[in-house]
Amino acid sequence: MMSYRPYQQIERRKSRLIHVGRVPVGGDSPITVQTMTNTPTEDAAATIAQIRRAELAGVDIVRVSCPTEEATAALAEIVREVNVPIVADIHFHYKRAIEAAKAGAACLRINPGNIGSAERVKEVVKAARDHGCSIRIGVNAGSLEKHLLEKYGEPNPEALVESALWHADHLLQNGFDEFKISVKASDVFLAVAAYTQLAEVCDHPLHIGITEAGGKRTGTVKSAIGLGNLLWAGIGDTVRVSLSAEPEEEVLVGWELLKSLGLRHRGVKIISCPSCARQGFDVIRTVEKLEDRLAHIAVPISLSIIGCVVNGPGEALMTDLGLTGGGAGTHMVYSAGKTSHTTRTEEMVDHIVELVEARAAAITRANEAAKAAEAVPQAAE
Repeated sequence: MMSYRPYQQIERRKSRLIHVGRVPVGGDSPITVQTMTNTPTEDAAATIAQIRRAELAGVDIVRVSCPTEEATAALAEIVREVNVPIVADIHFHYKRAIEAAKAGAACLRINPGNIGSAERVKEVVKAARDHGCSIRIGVNAGSLEKHLLEKYGEPNPEALVESALWHADHLLQNGFDEFKISVKASDVFLAVAAYTQLAEVCDHPLHIGITEAGGKRTGTVKSAIGLGNLLWAGIGDTVRVSLSAEPEEEVLVGWELLKSLGLRHRGVKIISCPSCARQGFDVIRTVEKLEDRLAHIAVPISLSIIGCVVNGPGEALMTDLGLTGGGAGTHMVYSAGKTSHTTRTEEMVDHIVELVEARAAAITRANEAAKAAEAVPQAAE
């Protein structure tokens, strides 16, 4: 099988290891992909259904808002019915954090600046410790503390970093270090500068994101620029792409960011041409269909879809499977970089889907067999 090797190996920043439920964050663990639900948390059924769609897209951690007692009451059912750890998003009402911890939240996302007094923060820390929760300190350019705005005059990187370290110190003074930090801003330059500065002065795991990035297209571009810069620099232990779109879209974009940088691999990576008059088939529509029909594949597989022979054979050399447009409605299929056989336009989408599914199944069987073989000596002992 062909395997993708990035031209440059990214050296990640060294950070402490914490856990969000059973998911490790920081240290040498994989960078995790997060999203946030947009259903009323009180509607447990709708929230569970949305989380399950995000799970199919490959989400590692999901955050839900807990602004009311009804929301935290529903949290216990939500936690019980899903397969990923849940982060409870808390603002203003510290009691909601305590309720969420009791309900089974794996992490509490708090902005200590709006959670209340030091005594209330202490109570939240106690609840987190008692119930095995981690904490995310969520600093945001739009909700900086008054004294920092007075000191700096406006949100800037220094203000965001000072806020983050100030709140981190509160948790550390309470003997609690199972936390991660975010310093988000909607301005790409501000967010990148703040995260870069913070990464240099602490070893806490960092949750990175460009907040309020915009709709699907605009937000994807802004996030790719900002988060791409940070990830390329080795900064970031868990990531959320904030889009005015459904949560599963955030997950898909987050995965594409990590896959593009060779930081994680999941699902089918399609390399396709922008199409031109040389194309032997409708590349745009073909790729749309394949993306939709192959979305359920979790095994990493690379697939090149190229409309003509100018670049098709060359791209096929570097992918597990390939399709290159030919003449008279007949197109070449490649396997492991070598020409294999031809397919007709009317059947090629179904045929490529079958090939990918078969390869994914074979890889899964091989992986399971390898795991079983590794377990045999241990069982014998």
